[in-house]
Amino acid sequence: MRVLVVHDDGEVRDLVRRALAREGHGVALARSLTEARRSVAERVPDLVVVDVTLGDGSGVAWCSKLRRAGHELLIIMLVARAEWPRRFAAFDAGADDVLAQPFAVPELQARVRAMARRAVVPAPLAPPTLLALGQVLVDVSARRATRHGAEVAITPREWAVLVYLSERRGSVIARTEILERIWRERTEKSNASLDAIIARLRRKLGAEVIRTIRGTGYAIDAD
Repeated sequence: MRVLVVHDDGEVRDLVRRALAREGHGVALARSLTEARRSVAERVPDLVVVDVTLGDGSGVAWCSKLRRAGHELLIIMLVARAEWPRRFAAFDAGADDVLAQPFAVPELQARVRAMARRAVVPAPLAPPTLLALGQVLVDVSARRATRHGAEVAITPREWAVLVYLSERRGSVIARTEILERIWRERTEKSNASLDAIIARLRRKLGAEVIRTIRGTGYAIDAD
């Protein structure tokens, strides 16, 4: 994968660069959000490793802006171990994973390997080509969703959850099933990520599209 590392600490940038280069990844470096924006404009990476706070802005805000613009790259946010509110904010902004700083190099490498494996979303069983969810139209074959006729930017993980629920309209899908199918694991991190994705889909598509079945999971109604 091509990885962009965004951090204003030169030692951390070099540590991440060397760790990921040993894994066979191509690594580009940015010292600021300004450099990161320029790098993404020139060539969109497969993965971004970005610090939560940089000298010229917020990594969380940049992550959110990337998602609103429709970028589907993978994002790992680096957050200080004690900054729990920022960990949740990172997931809510669209980060795929959050890594606490200081971190061990083998953990970083393992997280990147896991994300590379999960980047390939499991093929849906046999969804219809077009799904009408009230004012939302989901075109599965084109990987495109519109609301009131306007296209909505959907990230790959959001898309996987939306299609998985949509192709089982009228049925209640357990959280554990969603996690095992899409994340392939049931952990505190994947649970938090699922919560954030459901919240973002509701904001983007309408609160009524996905129902929460308390204590069980989620459902998209048949009608």
